Amino acid sequence: MKKNKNSNMKFAVVLTLVAVAILAAVVVFSNKEESLPTDIKQIDITGQPLLGEKDAPVTLVEFGDFKCPACKAWGEMIYPKLVNDYIETGTVKFSFVNVLFHGEESILGSIAAESVFERNPGVYWDFHQALFDAQPTEDHDAEWITPESILEIASGFPEIDQTLLKEDMEQQATGESIKHDDDLVTEVGVTQTPTIAINGKIMEDPFDYEAIKTAIEQATKDED
Repeated sequence: MKKNKNSNMKFAVVLTLVAVAILAAVVVFSNKEESLPTDIKQIDITGQPLLGEKDAPVTLVEFGDFKCPACKAWGEMIYPKLVNDYIETGTVKFSFVNVLFHGEESILGSIAAESVFERNPGVYWDFHQALFDAQPTEDHDAEWITPESILEIASGFPEIDQTLLKEDMEQQATGESIKHDDDLVTEVGVTQTPTIAINGKIMEDPFDYEAIKTAIEQATKDED
């Protein structure tokens, strides 16, 4: 009886371990599933800033906000890998759509960036990066996107006419482009920044680079 009892206990332990292993596998699988894209309709990026080959088979769109700390982090952690692995190789073209979730500063930063894009498209991406670089690493709620700070950033780019940039900010000259972006944000249903879309599909986790790679590879196959 003692031997049988020990055997039964061992069997129960094995069953418990197997159950735990199955549960763990389900959790891992579920988390992986959550990282995969969800279907939405194709995103029209006509007139948007574009980085990469125009005929690249995969389009990746970032819905971002210059005031957003997570967008800055995405630009530091994921964007360089994306450029190296897919944009420079001609597989992905990258576009950025302004999101205005942080109010007046978001609007001002977007107006300035759009002004640079319209007047000096050759330096747009460098200016875009400089704006994110200027975002403070602490006290994110503090006001830092101001006309003065933007002009100071622009002073690092000889191609940018600061007088015209100042006028564009004062007159909100690129307001129509900003409204177009805002309408696109509403149309797509963006609720957080950054939101990443790959060939019209939203990634569940914008920081899951392995899932982004998988989605890009799948989109490339779909285009073949």
